[in-house]
Amino acid sequence: MLSFAGVLALLAIGIVAIVVATPAKSTTGKFQSNDRGPDSCSPVIIAHRGASGYAPEHTLGSYALAITMGADYVEPDLVMTKDGQLISRHDNELGLTTDVANRTEFADRYRTQTIDSNAVSGWFTEDFTLAEIKSLRAIERIPDTRPGNARMDGAFQVLTFQEIIDLVKSLQISQRRTIGIYPEIKHSSHFKKLGLPMEELVVNTFHQNGYRDSDAPVYIQSFEINNLKELKRITNLRLLQLYDSKSLQPADQVLLGADITYGNMSTPEGLAEVAKYASAVGPDKSYIIPRNEDNSLGDPTSFVADAHAVGLKVHPYTFRAENTFLPKEFQSDNPLKEARGDLTGELQKFVEAGIDGLFSDQPDIALRFRGPCL
Repeated sequence: MLSFAGVLALLAIGIVAIVVATPAKSTTGKFQSNDRGPDSCSPVIIAHRGASGYAPEHTLGSYALAITMGADYVEPDLVMTKDGQLISRHDNELGLTTDVANRTEFADRYRTQTIDSNAVSGWFTEDFTLAEIKSLRAIERIPDTRPGNARMDGAFQVLTFQEIIDLVKSLQISQRRTIGIYPEIKHSSHFKKLGLPMEELVVNTFHQNGYRDSDAPVYIQSFEINNLKELKRITNLRLLQLYDSKSLQPADQVLLGADITYGNMSTPEGLAEVAKYASAVGPDKSYIIPRNEDNSLGDPTSFVADAHAVGLKVHPYTFRAENTFLPKEFQSDNPLKEARGDLTGELQKFVEAGIDGLFSDQPDIALRFRGPCL
């Protein structure tokens, strides 16, 4: 039996089927005749991989549900296919989020390779054409924590970046508001080494769809530095520098370059350097409020104030409602792995710390906490 959220996801798909039948009229990336944009209210609510707490991540159901819930932005992660197409998957390894492991025709594609200095085994998007990718079906990444999502395994195809843009443009007509798109470029250096550079393709796709200037409802994000600097040279779209959670460890030189760590990038001086090419920063939540040894929230740091001092917006990740992701004081007593606690309580602490936006798997909870956006 489907959960209530699962029913909502299926209803959202029905809405999409009706709306997408009529091509979006806006070519600017903005809904015309309406001043409500994705940056109109604070904090900005970014649907992390869509409404991934209710439907398998990066699927039509996940994105459509997030939009109908009222999310300001949807966040697709982008990787490349063998034939140079942008698709939405959290990683280029397909085994965790598609049924590829059960597809005997692709058994010989299983291999091990090094990605950003890490050995990874599985099936990789760069070994598949778009047509082959389209034959796969999405599955839930964390089925033990989200069994309701797993009941929708097999219901959705893998989406292209263009299909997500088309979905957003179509739904913002019925929603009568502008919906933002917040893609993350994944494994930029890895794909560039394979002759599959992503940055110009991402920019061209946005520009061809009318998203061109710094006031467009777009952020492009990455954990890397050099590709963001490259993007700064070729587009006026806003950029966001992501910060990994391992702030005290030397960062992978592939991502940041020699002698650079996310830790020193989080100092006032480091943030000033980031502000030369980015409009915002996306830190792991621990940069803003670290956790104590008992997994409770500690005291806020100066990260938000330091970022604001150099003109950067702060959009931390990732807020999730399940107990396994929450600080100790906001967990419920329910022992089930999928049990949820008090996400609103955690959100309150971070909003008090001054954040400008946030990534959430359950955008509806964040939206209810924020209240009406007029």
